[in-house]
Amino acid sequence: MLPNSLIELDRAHLVHPLASYRGHETAGVRVLKSARGATAIDAEGRELLDGFAGLWCVNAGYGQQTLIEAATEQLRTLPYATGYFGLGSEPAIRLAARLAEHAPGDLNHVYFTLGGSDAVDSTIRFIRYYYHAKGTPQKDQFISLESGYHGSSTAGAGLTALPIFHTGFGAPYHWQHKIPSHYRYRNPVGTDDRAIIDASVAALRAKISELGTERVAAFYAEPIQGSGGVLVPPAGWMKAMHAVCREHDVLFVADEVITGFGRTGPLFACSEDGIVPDLLTVAKGMTSGYVPMGAVFMSDNVYNTIADGAGAAPVGHGQTYSAHPVSAAVGLACLDLYENGLLENGRKAGAHLMAGLKTLSDHPLVGEVRGRGMLAAVELVTDKERKTPLPAEADAGRRIFDRAWANGLIIRAFNQGILGYAPPLCCTEAEIDEIVERTRLTLDQTLEDKDVRAAMKT
Repeated sequence: MLPNSLIELDRAHLVHPLASYRGHETAGVRVLKSARGATAIDAEGRELLDGFAGLWCVNAGYGQQTLIEAATEQLRTLPYATGYFGLGSEPAIRLAARLAEHAPGDLNHVYFTLGGSDAVDSTIRFIRYYYHAKGTPQKDQFISLESGYHGSSTAGAGLTALPIFHTGFGAPYHWQHKIPSHYRYRNPVGTDDRAIIDASVAALRAKISELGTERVAAFYAEPIQGSGGVLVPPAGWMKAMHAVCREHDVLFVADEVITGFGRTGPLFACSEDGIVPDLLTVAKGMTSGYVPMGAVFMSDNVYNTIADGAGAAPVGHGQTYSAHPVSAAVGLACLDLYENGLLENGRKAGAHLMAGLKTLSDHPLVGEVRGRGMLAAVELVTDKERKTPLPAEADAGRRIFDRAWANGLIIRAFNQGILGYAPPLCCTEAEIDEIVERTRLTLDQTLEDKDVRAAMKT
């Protein structure tokens, strides 16, 4: 089938996530045909360095034979096994055990989901059940951060604090509340780390007081806010917020769907932050995006409270594909890669990425370069002193992505003029250098954009 035929079939039938439906019909799909390592190839044969690892997820890179073989062998042996009726499969059991060994503290209990969104959604249900089991069902208010992303399920989208996930959907719900982000580059208190931490602590305390300690159930935070623009908190921020939750008997949920599995360096960013959350969500890098899978880790306290509250009755939460044996087999093979050199390569490549992106700081459009490990962002401005964002007329999300694509680079181009990076952990130094150089070319082209030039003159 010719690529043009695929484009027409796509226009007529395939609904794309987070897309302008009419805009996509007009533009048409870009078809990816194959990939190897950190390079993707489209239907026209164009080679592209994938600086975003698919959607923050192909941590191991494309074409890893051990992952392919693990899936293939499991498909031959046992392609499906339900977790209902007390049944299970060896890959899922072994993956849960190995993940618990690696997880911080007493996060010893693992519930498998299909991905990140339903992992977050599952935490909401588990937390509700937890407080009912404790005899405090009135603790039903949830707090998250502005600019945070916690999936696009019906309930999770309300914890997400990005307007596009709310408009037209009736979200957030009345029990979902927000406090300001730690967004260092644009924080009203300035860029001093201590001041930012103190402001966040004060905001969380104030929101808990406003709602009533007896009503607040949980607080959600990403170790780094991914879809909000790769916003990196000051060192010690997570620990300070975790302490406030402990003080007020509020469950702390760490959303590591993006940051988990080597993205920031260690297997879990929380271990670097020095905290043990009550619940932790993962997905993406757990199977390197090869097959769908996510998970919720529960502390001993949360698990035992739910288990004791249920007694002999079943806990009424489950999905057909929870603990899928093929996904679990791939997850086990991914852990082997992480343990046997991939994490270490990711640390080295991450240091090289940050150093390379920092060389762009003197570009007229670059306001800030930030990141941790293989997770980074470059924020563009038209005035460095005033931190003036790119104008809406520059259509940054579309135009910059198109320029980068034409330059053989895939990155995340946020509408506000932030470039997001999350390359595969298998990247070589030469590939990182190419990502930086192709970014520089893209920035130079953006500098010539008529709407950007006009904004810089005002």
